[in-house]
Amino acid sequence: MTNTMTIDCDIHPGVPNIKALLPYMDEFWRESFVARGIDGFDMMSYPLGAPITCRPDWRVKGERPGSSLPNMQRDALDAFGISLAICNPLTGGQVAVSETMGAAICSAVNDWIIEHWLNKEPRLRASIVVPAQAPLLAADEIERRAGDKRFVQVLLPAACEMMLGRSYYWPIYAAAAKYDLPIGLHAGSMYRYAPTSGGWPSHYLHDYVANSQLFEDQLLSLISNGVFNRWPDLRFVLIESGVTWLPGFIWRAIKTWRGVRAEVPWVKRSPAETIRENIRLTVQPIDAPRDTGVVERIIEQIDSDRMLLFASDYPHWQFEGDAVLPDGLSPALLQRIRVDNPLETYPRLKETVQ
Repeated sequence: MTNTMTIDCDIHPGVPNIKALLPYMDEFWRESFVARGIDGFDMMSYPLGAPITCRPDWRVKGERPGSSLPNMQRDALDAFGISLAICNPLTGGQVAVSETMGAAICSAVNDWIIEHWLNKEPRLRASIVVPAQAPLLAADEIERRAGDKRFVQVLLPAACEMMLGRSYYWPIYAAAAKYDLPIGLHAGSMYRYAPTSGGWPSHYLHDYVANSQLFEDQLLSLISNGVFNRWPDLRFVLIESGVTWLPGFIWRAIKTWRGVRAEVPWVKRSPAETIRENIRLTVQPIDAPRDTGVVERIIEQIDSDRMLLFASDYPHWQFEGDAVLPDGLSPALLQRIRVDNPLETYPRLKETVQ
């Protein structure tokens, strides 16, 4: 039976700046940010004036894209018939070199989004923003917020201080697995290293496109370092990763694993099996021609219709009008992408609709 609901797995509420977060920090950090003169720090992850940051018909002069709950309700939730949506705040907390400062920002963001978004709109859920530069503090933040079932995921940038399969990050995964929370890897970087394998790019265009290779690297790191051996039920959601790179990646991962698997004896099954069971991808931005059947062919190549999740990526400009998904998808596939796959990926969403 077809379900008419739609679940949006990637919406971006705009956190204004550090000043807006000060009320959610303790006295030390409130005074510290003001004394250092960085209480007006702009945490916008996308270039504010770049066209991709916000669709023209969603822009409001003088207003930060994504910062208005009424506009988001009108332009996304109501316009696309969204029943539930996961908020993924993109902030500067993970970029702070100071572990404790990063943790203070992330914690404040989580408290801010409760008051200004979750408490005001029952269709909204959120990811727990954690300081990736401090895995133990990140695990503490997961513990602090896991009791609120409106938090359905843990959010990390795709590029951190080292490859994500390394045991350095395992406290985060242990805490997430304890509460059956997926890990969302969102396109973006802490910029500890160049975002390309050949060095620093000259333009944002290059930085943005290079994320596809970044997701490939992190996916293979998670598999080859045995993350899914230790937590076989842990799911990772690749957010804004694109999807067309996946078939070729799976083929090459299988081929190479067969030749050098003695190097990683703990990886006892084909990487393709792990990817199909533990990895999910949001469909915006869709990096494929918008002709009938392209997504269907990709799904045939990866041999799974359970991996793709609906996402609008509001307020970013990834599509025209209401064309969130390509035309020509079968009703069965639409049902999986818009409803079944998100419910299977996020147990707390499933609890909501039961």
